[in-house]
Amino acid sequence: MPLIKFIAVDGDTREVNAESGSNLMQVALDNGIDEILGECGGSCSCATCHCYIADDWLAKTGMPDDIEQEMLECALEPNANSRLGCQVIINDELDGLVIHLPKAQY
Repeated sequence: MPLIKFIAVDGDTREVNAESGSNLMQVALDNGIDEILGECGGSCSCATCHCYIADDWLAKTGMPDDIEQEMLECALEPNANSRLGCQVIINDELDGLVIHLPKAQY
């Protein structure tokens, strides 16, 4: 099970084990990461699972496709390493993945 590290704006860090094949949003919801809301249930139709991928992990998580990029435009303070958690699929290569959480989703 890959270990995922979530870092809040205040520096609070939570490490959780993630099931390969699940998505980052579901991992956050299952582990009480309150900064991730996931209001659309993972259908890439809101932006309430917005998060920031640590720069050194971007190559492994990939870049957003066109639909995700459009949704990210609705997120607060998107930047070059923004992703929607529902679109990041966990696999064994993501063991140690570092996610920075936003101040707010809306």
